[in-house]
Amino acid sequence: MVTLTSARVQRKDTEDNGGIPRLHGPLAWCAGAMALLAVTAAGGLFLDGRTVLGEGVWLKPLKFAVSFGLYTITLAWMIGRTDRWQRTLRRLGTVTVVLFIVPEISIITFQAVRGERSHFNVSSTLNDVLVKAMGGAAYIGWAMTLLLGIFLLWQRKVDRPLAWAIPIGLFVSLAGMSIGYLMTTPTAAQQRALDAGEHPATLGAHSVGVLDGGAGLPLTDWATGGGDLRVAHFVGLHALQLLPLAAVGLGMLAGRLPLLRGEGTRTALIVIGGAGHAGLTALLLWQAERGQPVLEPDRLTLTTAAWLVGAVVVAVAVVLATASRDRRDSPGG
Repeated sequence: MVTLTSARVQRKDTEDNGGIPRLHGPLAWCAGAMALLAVTAAGGLFLDGRTVLGEGVWLKPLKFAVSFGLYTITLAWMIGRTDRWQRTLRRLGTVTVVLFIVPEISIITFQAVRGERSHFNVSSTLNDVLVKAMGGAAYIGWAMTLLLGIFLLWQRKVDRPLAWAIPIGLFVSLAGMSIGYLMTTPTAAQQRALDAGEHPATLGAHSVGVLDGGAGLPLTDWATGGGDLRVAHFVGLHALQLLPLAAVGLGMLAGRLPLLRGEGTRTALIVIGGAGHAGLTALLLWQAERGQPVLEPDRLTLTTAAWLVGAVVVAVAVVLATASRDRRDSPGG
């Protein structure tokens, strides 16, 4: 009876929407709000000359609005394509919006209006409370993403490549989110101040080997004088979008490229892509932890990157060669 009822609900959801799975409402509306905030923040960069640590006060709301917008619309789409535990997934999506996205982006925007730094800022009681609130929201977001990933593992409505791309993307994204917690650890100088009984104005940093607020790349502001944990954080986080998009793209190419017509071939390529994305995230984290600017890799970093690229290329070549051989050996080949 439960299975039959669930199937009827799912069928009604798609039929009422012209056969297209419904997006999760709160996540979709949140994505729209993030788009509006991104436009507003972009305008603020031109109209508001205030800066925090050398960057426009509206740059951080802009970056987070774009990032959260991509995150929420992707989750809304994923949940809309499910056939199991829909009610649970939709509730988890709503909790993610209410307890993670809205609190964090609201605090970031509020601090921009005040002209204050949002992250690591413990210079006053209010700032300290806001930092702790963002930290709590981030923990909730991590937990909700993990739970969503677990429930999305066991879905039958999508083809095999996408069925692998969604959970792999989610779990690599979780690893990217986890890098944010490394930024909250006090630096050596901050720890010395704490040990001496002082109260530093900031606790934590995203730069390694240099102070936050130094020279940075355009728009992203990633440090150019030392390592920056935000690079690996960004790359890992957006596996959530890239891997499912890759699965959809391979499915579209399958109509033109015979080697990609087999679901097994496309699934293997997605798994390789997920492993490569995870490897790149780990490499960027390792580079940053050694205080190395992302655009100035040393020989060790370049060698490791070459091995990673080589492993991915060889794995892809093996999969395509196997697909080609199977196609030749098939009766219709």
